[in-house]
Amino acid sequence: MLNSIRIFIKVVEVGSFSKAAAILNMAPSSIARSVDTLEDELGVTLLKRSTRQLILTEKGVAFFEGASQLLTDTNSLVFSLKDDNQEPEGLIRISVFESFGRIHIAPLLPTFLSEYPKIKVEIELENRMVDLDSENVDLAIRIGMPVDSGLKARMILSNHTLVCASPEYLKKHKEPKEPSDLSEHNCLLLNQGRQRTHWYFKKARKISKVHVRGNLSSKGGTPLLEAALNGTGIVMLSNWMVSDYVKEGRLVVCLQDWESSLNERTSGEVFAVYKNSKYPNPLIRLLLDYLLENLHKKTS
Repeated sequence: MLNSIRIFIKVVEVGSFSKAAAILNMAPSSIARSVDTLEDELGVTLLKRSTRQLILTEKGVAFFEGASQLLTDTNSLVFSLKDDNQEPEGLIRISVFESFGRIHIAPLLPTFLSEYPKIKVEIELENRMVDLDSENVDLAIRIGMPVDSGLKARMILSNHTLVCASPEYLKKHKEPKEPSDLSEHNCLLLNQGRQRTHWYFKKARKISKVHVRGNLSSKGGTPLLEAALNGTGIVMLSNWMVSDYVKEGRLVVCLQDWESSLNERTSGEVFAVYKNSKYPNPLIRLLLDYLLENLHKKTS
């Protein structure tokens, strides 16, 4: 049954028998028979089939989620039994928010893969919260401590935010001296799904909450950074995203005597989260250790 489960999961992941067959180097008819056999053994229909698409039934959704976890635990258990001297091998699926993945994670992967050539990495850069179980993700990198107690988390990078603008923008507009001055500026905004956006500031016992507005918003920081570099407005972004441009003089830090934040309560630290499995995937630990060591070198 385990092999049929592997085939079923691949069919669901790619959305068709023919695509799964190409990936698994099998005939489409063999893929279909394997799923048929699995359904017969379980006594349920997992997939509704038409000429255009495959759709999971309600029981198929439940089985896929459980089977994905079962397969993860099985692979991890088998891996843990292997000789410690054996070369690491297997697949790691990663989800990283776009800006951090582009700047810090993607550049590290080639060296990691050259060091461990039998490991395969699938990475998605996306500015949304993924569900590790339903989307079959091994490792997600997010901002802020995760609220899901069923996940394990490791902080991989501390963080603070900076309010920045280009020298060209500040020549045309008076540099803000107090947080309240930002209401007179074009602020470039991270879209957090709210009607109104606020930036938060602290200095000693003083706390300031400023309603900010602007002509550009984005779920990811890259478009905002590009706009700030080209003099469009003032931006608040993480130090790991803007520090190089500050050193080069392409961005100027404003309100330096204030501690700034995009959120009132959550920290801006970057965490890696992964499933709390009975048999942890050793490849995740291997990749995490590598990222921690090399991110520290890069940002220190």
